[in-house]
Amino acid sequence: MKIMVTSRDNRFLAVLLCTLMGCTGQSNKIPQKTAPRAEAIIGGAFENREFMYIGMPEKISSVDTSAAWGQPGQKLLITGTIFKRDGATPAPDVKLYYYHTDTKGFYSDGPGLDRRVKRHGYIRGWVQSDTYGKYAMYTVRPGAYPNSQEPAHIHPSVKEPGLPNEYYLDEFVFDDDPLLSLQKRKAMQNRGGSGVLRVMLKGDLQIAEHNIILGLHIPNYPETSLVKTISGQEVGEDVLSFTPFHAWGPDKGTKTCPACKYGRYHGILYFVGNSPDWDQIRKWLVFFERESVARKKYLKACFVYGNEEDYDKDRRTKELEALGNSLGLKHVALTFVPSFADKTSDVHLNRINPEVESTLIIYKHGTIIGNFSDLRADTDGFNLIADVLNTTTNDFFDLPIPHQ
Repeated sequence: MKIMVTSRDNRFLAVLLCTLMGCTGQSNKIPQKTAPRAEAIIGGAFENREFMYIGMPEKISSVDTSAAWGQPGQKLLITGTIFKRDGATPAPDVKLYYYHTDTKGFYSDGPGLDRRVKRHGYIRGWVQSDTYGKYAMYTVRPGAYPNSQEPAHIHPSVKEPGLPNEYYLDEFVFDDDPLLSLQKRKAMQNRGGSGVLRVMLKGDLQIAEHNIILGLHIPNYPETSLVKTISGQEVGEDVLSFTPFHAWGPDKGTKTCPACKYGRYHGILYFVGNSPDWDQIRKWLVFFERESVARKKYLKACFVYGNEEDYDKDRRTKELEALGNSLGLKHVALTFVPSFADKTSDVHLNRINPEVESTLIIYKHGTIIGNFSDLRADTDGFNLIADVLNTTTNDFFDLPIPHQ
């Protein structure tokens, strides 16, 4: 339950009630008189879903500037692409509704706020994805609820063309928020993809690129012809931290998490398990080295070997050292884990299938933008990977900044 605050004198009472009644954002309750059968609702029921339409403009742009933009606070731009369920096809004309607290953590009152949506406060707005699935919203960074351990967040929900009802996504939270604990990260449902925002700076403006995958982890979502990923996290989810042993490369001799240390830009994780094809492996590693040289700091590639058969750490280290030396690798990391089920390194969290010959994960700012199983190391495969990297550059830095 969210409490609407209309004056400074009522704020203490609002915080007290919020604490006692469990202020949890989107809930799974909806008034019985308006709720259809739960099994028929795409995404399930959630509280005040009808608020999305109250005050919605007849014509919605792909860019929105919230009512809080001119107020004091950290300016924030959230922008990205809304994709269909395959994580690759842009989805146009999708309505995205958002609302959040002010900088002090209150859903506060504001000019012209419709009394029916006072629980959402005055900082609310809509965007509609353009022909290319793009959207952008300018606002201020919200504050966390006072006297609460709940991370600061933004509530989003979407309405797709052709679907009978709207559904909510994971709350947008901030990677640098000290209240966003590991436990809370693991508890996220990844509805529509990871809700974790990783901000970059353009002057005084924080920019977070956030793509949305329609239908991902959404209950009752209509089945599509999408071929399910058979190895690894899905496009739209985050690469989860793990610590392989580095046998070759810049971090040789350490157990460095490649996504943690090099996750600011593009990254490639090339997993090979119990069925290595060393001719294919060599070709991919040479390609990754070439791309790493060309893209400099904007790409980090890492080979992760997880063959559990006859595993021996010293022998595995020497094997990869010999491979790196023979190929003259200087930028690509050659790493290994005892197996893809290993919990000491936490590699098991990434759900890699050891029986698949290879799993190639491409990520940007820690979020997966490509997942390919058994992709061949040939011209078509190389061009596919290069296209993914080339079409996900930081073009949002060229967006205009609204006047305050």
